[in-house]
Amino acid sequence: MTKLLGTFVSFFMLANIMAQQPKPTLQKLPISDSLKKYTDSIRNLPPLEVKSIRANEQGPFAKSNISKNQIALLNTGQDLPFILQNTPSVVVHADAGNGVGYTGIRIRGTDATRINFTLNGIPYNDPESMGTFFVNLPDFSSSVNSIQIQRGVGTSSNGAGAFGGTVNLSTNEYNPDNYISFQNSGGSFNTLKNTLLFGSGLLNNHWTLDARLSKIVSDGYIDRASSDLKSYFVSTTYWGEKSSLRFNIFSGKEKTYQAWYGVPEELLSTNRTYNPAGTEKLDNPYEDQVDNYNQTHYQVFYNKEINKKLQWNTALFTTLGKGYYEEYKSEVDLADYNIETNGKIWVPTDIVRRRWLDNQFYGQIAAISYKDSVNELTAGGGWTVYDGLHFGTLPYLTQNLAPANFKYYNVDAKKSEINSYLKWERYWLKNMTSFIDLQFRNVQHKMNGFKDNPILFIDRKFAFFNPKMGVRLRNKSMTYFTSIAFANKEPNREDFEANKIQQPKSERLIDWETGLEFKKSKFLLNANMYYMHYKDQLVLTGKINDVGAYTRTNVPSSYRAGIELQAQYSLRKKYSTSYSVTLSQNKIKSFTEYIDDYDNGGQISIEHNNTNIALSPTLITNRTFQYRPNERFAFIWTTKYVSKQYLDNTQNNSKALDDYFLNDINAHWQIIDKTKWKMKIQFFINNILDIKYEPNGYTYSYIYGGATTTSNNYFPMAGRNYWLSLIIDIK
Repeated sequence: MTKLLGTFVSFFMLANIMAQQPKPTLQKLPISDSLKKYTDSIRNLPPLEVKSIRANEQGPFAKSNISKNQIALLNTGQDLPFILQNTPSVVVHADAGNGVGYTGIRIRGTDATRINFTLNGIPYNDPESMGTFFVNLPDFSSSVNSIQIQRGVGTSSNGAGAFGGTVNLSTNEYNPDNYISFQNSGGSFNTLKNTLLFGSGLLNNHWTLDARLSKIVSDGYIDRASSDLKSYFVSTTYWGEKSSLRFNIFSGKEKTYQAWYGVPEELLSTNRTYNPAGTEKLDNPYEDQVDNYNQTHYQVFYNKEINKKLQWNTALFTTLGKGYYEEYKSEVDLADYNIETNGKIWVPTDIVRRRWLDNQFYGQIAAISYKDSVNELTAGGGWTVYDGLHFGTLPYLTQNLAPANFKYYNVDAKKSEINSYLKWERYWLKNMTSFIDLQFRNVQHKMNGFKDNPILFIDRKFAFFNPKMGVRLRNKSMTYFTSIAFANKEPNREDFEANKIQQPKSERLIDWETGLEFKKSKFLLNANMYYMHYKDQLVLTGKINDVGAYTRTNVPSSYRAGIELQAQYSLRKKYSTSYSVTLSQNKIKSFTEYIDDYDNGGQISIEHNNTNIALSPTLITNRTFQYRPNERFAFIWTTKYVSKQYLDNTQNNSKALDDYFLNDINAHWQIIDKTKWKMKIQFFINNILDIKYEPNGYTYSYIYGGATTTSNNYFPMAGRNYWLSLIIDIK
C-alpha cells in the first residue's frame, strides 16, 4: 500500500514538473478567448477512460444513456439500482424494502454478479463474489454525471465478464464555474438524506476542485432494517492545454441491520415486515446484528492529447475495504469454533461472532486512441490484483475459553488479472459503420482454504478470448445494426468450494443482437432482438458440496432470447411520453435438481428439461408520462409491470413470485430561479396504489416424514411511500 501511494505521489509530481507552470495562486482569473475556445472544445469532451469502454452512437449494441439532469430527477437517496429501474429489461429489489441499504439489480434476468460495473472505466465488481454493493458508496449517484447501460455483452473491456449487461458510471466531468448545492430529502420510514456539494470552478485557468459530503439514515420498511450511511467524494484536476491530471478519492461507511433472510411464506400475508435476524436471542432481538463495512477508493488519471488524431490515458487505482457482520448464535458447540471444551463432547452456549473481510484491490488501466476521418482505433488493457483476508472472531466470549482477539478461522485469497484489447471502428461510404473488438483476458485464483474447508487449496488459471463485431447502417431516419459478441466468465469464490475433484468450469456466452430504429424530431421507435446462448452456465440446483453447503453447478446449455421495444413521443411542448417492453424466453435445456432426504440421508435427484431460468420474467414494461406546463414545473407519472418469476429453475408454480404493476408519481417545482441561486422542491409518491409485491426471494425443499416440504422466503417491498426533497443551488 505504501508503495502504491508513493507511486501516486511521484506520478503527480512528475506531471506537475512536465507542465512547467508556476504554482497556482488559487484565485479565479479571467479566461482568455483562446482558452475559452479550448475549454469548450476539449475539456467538455468525454475523457478517454470513458470513451474506451462506452458504445458511441454508431456502436452496434443495445444501450441506454442517462444524463446528469435525468439522474438528478430521480436521486432522492435510494441506492443506484433504483435510478436505473425504469430503463429497458431492468428489475430491482431491496433487502430493507425501501431502496436504502442493500439493493440488487437484474438486466435481462441476470443478477449483478453477471453485470460489468465500472467507475470511470475502473472495475467495481467485487473480484471474488463478482457482486456489486453500492451500499458501500452511499449517495454515489450525486457525484455521477453520466451513466451508460449496455444490455448483453456490449463493449465491456475492463473487469468482470458481462453476461447480462454493463453499467458504466462517470464522475470525471469538467465544471468551469464555482457552485454550492444543498440537497436534503426526507421520506417514509424515518428516512433522511443530507448532501452538500461544492466546486471551485476553474482556478488560475488550470485547476478545479469538486467535493461532496453525504449522510443517509433510514429505519427501513422491514423490521429493524435500519441504515446509517456516510460518504464523501473529492476530485481535483490540473488542466493543461493538451493534457489533464485528475485525482479522485471517495469513501463510504455503512452500518445496516441485517435483513437478508427474507420473510417466510407463511407470514407474508399477516406479518410481511417480519425480520428473523437477531431472534436467536431469547428476550429481544439482538441489537447489534449488523453489517459494518468501510470502503475507500483512490483513483489517478492522466489524459494526454498527442495531436489532433492521437490521444492516450492511464489510470492507477486502489480500493481498500474492511468490515464485518455480527451475529448472535444460540446453543452452539464451541468445538465447531476450534475452542477447547475440556473433553466435553457438547458444551452448548450462546456466542456473538464476527465474520471479517479485509481486502485490497489495486491496478492500472491504459488506452491509446487514434481517430481520422474514417477510422477510430483504440488499444488498451490493464492489470489488477486482489488480496482478500477472510477471518472470524468471537469478540465477547467469556469464561477464559479463548484468548483475546481469537480467530476461529483465518484464510486468505488472491486474484490477479491481465487483459488487453483492440477496438476498430471504420466508417464505410456515407452510411455504414463497422466495429471489431478483440479482448484477451487472463485470470488466476489462489485460495488458501475456506471457512468450512480450511484444507482445500485452490490455484486455477483461466485464459479467455472475447471477440465482438458488428455493423451499423443509417439512411435518413432509419438505423439498423447487427452484432455478435463472445464472453467468458470465471467461477465465483463460493463455486470453488465444491470439492477438490469436481471443480467448476468457466462459463461461455455467445450473444447475437440486431436492432432497428426509426427517429423523427418528435418520435422515436426502436426494436432490438437478442439471442444469448450459454454454455456451462453455473446455476443453483440444490446440490450440497463436501462441506454441506449448497453450490452452483454447470449446466451444459441454456439461453435467453427476446425482443426489446422502445417508443418515445413528444406531444406539443408540454407533453411527452415514452414506453418500453421486453418480451423474453429464458430456458435451461436440461439440469438435475437435488433435494435433501432427511428420512434416508443424502439427496434424491430429479431430472428437468426445458424449464425457465430462475428470476427471469417473460414480460417487463415501463411507461413514463411527463407534463411540463412551463420551465419551472414538471409532473412525471411512471408505471412498471413485471410478470411472474420462478424462485428456482424447476418452473414449479408453488415456488414463484407473483407479477406486479407499479405506479409512481413525482413533481418538480423550481420555486426560485435567479442568476446566482435557485431553489427546487421535489415530491415523490412511490407505489401510489399501495400494491403488495415481492421482486425477489429464494426457496429450498426437503423430504421429511415421507413428504416433500418446500420453504419459500420473500423480500417484500414497501407499499405507498413518500419522499420530499429541497435543493438549493448557489453560484
